Amino acid sequence: MSQPPDHDPNHADQPPGNPQSQPNPQWYGQQPPQPPQQYGLGGFPAGSQPYPQPGTPQQYPGYGQYPPPPGVDPYSGQPLSDKSKIVAGLLQLLLGTFGAGRFYTGHTGMALGMLFTCGGCGIWALVDGIMLLVNGGTDSEGHVLRNN
Repeated sequence: MSQPPDHDPNHADQPPGNPQSQPNPQWYGQQPPQPPQQYGLGGFPAGSQPYPQPGTPQQYPGYGQYPPPPGVDPYSGQPLSDKSKIVAGLLQLLLGTFGAGRFYTGHTGMALGMLFTCGGCGIWALVDGIMLLVNGGTDSEGHVLRNN
């Protein structure tokens, strides 16, 4: 006696037919497993848009909004000062014994300390001027100095 082609002799307790149409008691009350997601070119899910549309700001974790809004440092997300780190560094290198770079940034306490110690005999003024040029710094309100 021959069996119908869609009948599996190992599962005699299940009626013949499409196995997808028969409920599986193992999955009652749960979602059945989903097939693996298909990926397109570049490793992105198929049908997705892997790149942002031009002109729309995007959020990137840890970096804030890109491109950053005007007046915000793109690396730290801190607001930018209206003062320049180049001007502050050059003032500190040229007139650092008088604390000119620190007066420019609004740090009057540090500037007065440099004024009364002649910039730490010039060493403090030189190191501080180089640090302002290389790393920048902040103004008296805590805003990051501009790069230009």
